[in-house]
Amino acid sequence: MKIMYTDTYANMSRRAANIISAQIILHPKTVLGLPTGTTPIGAYRQLIEWYKKGDLDFSQVTTFNLDEYLGLDGSHPQSYRYFMDNQLFDHVNIRKGNTHVPDGTAADPEAECELYEQAIKEAGGIDLQVLGIGNNGHIGFNEPGTAYEKTTNVTELTESTIEANSRLFASKEEVPTKALTMGMKTIMHARRILLLVSGQHKLDILNAALHGPITPEVPASLLQLHPDLTVIVSTEDIPADF
Repeated sequence: MKIMYTDTYANMSRRAANIISAQIILHPKTVLGLPTGTTPIGAYRQLIEWYKKGDLDFSQVTTFNLDEYLGLDGSHPQSYRYFMDNQLFDHVNIRKGNTHVPDGTAADPEAECELYEQAIKEAGGIDLQVLGIGNNGHIGFNEPGTAYEKTTNVTELTESTIEANSRLFASKEEVPTKALTMGMKTIMHARRILLLVSGQHKLDILNAALHGPITPEVPASLLQLHPDLTVIVSTEDIPADF
């Protein structure tokens, strides 16, 4: 485990983008696992800047996102497909067919999870998985108490996660209560993991995850067992313009 502390969100984002870009440059056909949320936006913006300067080529990159809300299609402003298109995919030369986000409108969500898992295997597995961490220690939508042996699955969101995400919706009642998410088993099979953490309010749960007991009550604690984990921490809260 390698932990790097930075004093600003911008520095955290640039370090993260350095790791992601190096992965793409050294392995043009790399498979990336990507998160949504405000934490990775700075890194995505840096990657876009470098692409526009001609320093990066995404044409052979394949991506798999961690999760999607059940019931939202890709045109919904709060769907994770919409987020990724707007924050990264529409601004670089990645092939849309190589970008994967679980289908939140699938008629059979359980079958969709199996298809998603199969697609990851057919791509050769994830080379670099980028993660954030929730206030309760969740990774993706793997909430406290989630069994570690789960692969991509349909999960119920906890009240604290719904509350945290309600700021992005018109009302709390509009927040979906279920999601499709990579399970911890899928995440742990990534060859490398990059965990991004921003803000003083995340430091206690980060300490519990990295230095406390490994327990399903803190899903991120399983990351202690990964052989190639890098953690980049910003002690500054995410700026308001993100």
